Amino acid sequence: MDGASIVDALLEVPVVPSFTRLGFDVRRRSDHWTSLSDYRMDGRTVLVTGASSGLGLAAAEQFVRCGATVLLLGRDAAKTQRVSDEIAARTGTAGLEVVVADMGDLDAVRAAAELVLDRHDRLDVLVHNAGALTADRRTAPSGMELTVASQVVGPFLLTSLLLPALRESSPGRVITMSSGGMYSAALRVTDLEMGADYRGSEQYARAKRAQVTLNEMWAERESAGDVVFHSMHPGWADTPGVRDSLPTFRKVVGPLLRSAEQGADTLVWLAADDGVPTQSTGRFWLDRRPRSIHRLPSTRRSDTPRRRAELWQWVSAAAGVSGA
Repeated sequence: MDGASIVDALLEVPVVPSFTRLGFDVRRRSDHWTSLSDYRMDGRTVLVTGASSGLGLAAAEQFVRCGATVLLLGRDAAKTQRVSDEIAARTGTAGLEVVVADMGDLDAVRAAAELVLDRHDRLDVLVHNAGALTADRRTAPSGMELTVASQVVGPFLLTSLLLPALRESSPGRVITMSSGGMYSAALRVTDLEMGADYRGSEQYARAKRAQVTLNEMWAERESAGDVVFHSMHPGWADTPGVRDSLPTFRKVVGPLLRSAEQGADTLVWLAADDGVPTQSTGRFWLDRRPRSIHRLPSTRRSDTPRRRAELWQWVSAAAGVSGA
């Protein structure tokens, strides 16, 4: 084991340093990361969901600075257009497009995919970043619980519909922004959607667990020469979502939180680097290194082949995707 790997392993033992800006700074120096500003993505097209704030906004702006054509997908047309204009002003480029859809509204997701395919024959990167943690239970237009609809079923549908354009990039890349919250959640299917027992943080964790599992399953089904799939954990970043949904956590951790740009670093690296990210698929990443999707024996025991098959069948049916 080299020196950088030893440092990384030491950071992983106590969770707190690993997920904070301390872990980011130490790994960046010990692994001698290539600066994101050194990557060029000219001629590539990137679609980012949840691009109007936080990690999605930070990633989208960096993609623009790297020369990519960036499609900003947001549910609020006015806000997303304003963000597009602001990024264009800061970067001095007009290489942005706005796509409007609520990821929890499956009809809107289908319309968004149709629009993207009409405009672009090829899609190089699809970033699933949209999502929120809500204190109260909400229902999507489909009747599903909103967290599951917008963070599991909607992204599954969008990926399915955009696969032809992603394959044209050989390989296209699908990157899912997950969360360390999933480490506490078992893999669930029949009770993936919480009902009267709803707790926002638990529902969020269940959805994130489903995300990383589906990421691995997509990678098993799709040739890595056509599309590679990766999910990642941003660490603990100071974003509007954290400020709104986890104010006590933010107050306690405070100065140790990463910036949105630091939280989005691995996402941009996975999309821009033509080395390691294209040589593997189905991995889960933190700070440019692959990680296990399990930290607890209980979650590992829940992750059975039978339950995985049930999850794929359930999501396919919920998304209305036949033959997926």
